[in-house]
Amino acid sequence: MSIIPDSAPRLDRRRMIAGLAALPLLAACGNPIGSDGPERLDARVDAARDFLRNNYPSLNDLFENARGILYIPVVTEAGLFLGGAYGQGALRINDTTVDYYSATRASFGLQAGAQQYAHALFFMTEAALADFRRSEGWAASADLRYAVPTGGGSMGAETTTQFAPVIAVVFGQSGLIAGASLAGVRYRRIVP
Repeated sequence: MSIIPDSAPRLDRRRMIAGLAALPLLAACGNPIGSDGPERLDARVDAARDFLRNNYPSLNDLFENARGILYIPVVTEAGLFLGGAYGQGALRINDTTVDYYSATRASFGLQAGAQQYAHALFFMTEAALADFRRSEGWAASADLRYAVPTGGGSMGAETTTQFAPVIAVVFGQSGLIAGASLAGVRYRRIVP
């Protein structure tokens, strides 16, 4: 059974096939590989953490109360009808790396372009952190609470948001695809 509909015009079918063929290459974009992978990844996580702390002081309560924070310092997302996103990062508890994770997502629909962004997941309860660490492939859901950068440099971390089990902060976005949502992103433990 073909995932490309027979009714698709010939040119669109070629674009879809090209998009599918490009997805494995996307996995290697902008992410550390090789024997120095953990060191490079930890350096990127440090830079992401420092960027958030230095530029968004309104996140201090989240940093202080989080039971663990997953930093994904670079996510590369691209698509032309079929799309994908990939990034690697580290889960830190008490600012110490305890595990490394990948973040992946595949999508289908009207889309064209590419972007890179970073995000951090603040696990605000022990139960949410334990659920994440136990999972073979934890998926970000549509009801994930977001604190996002706004015009004045405030992250919009309202008091009610701080009581959510998991809070996502998406930052450093650049590229041609507008908006960054983590819905459908799968996180898996890796060895970099």
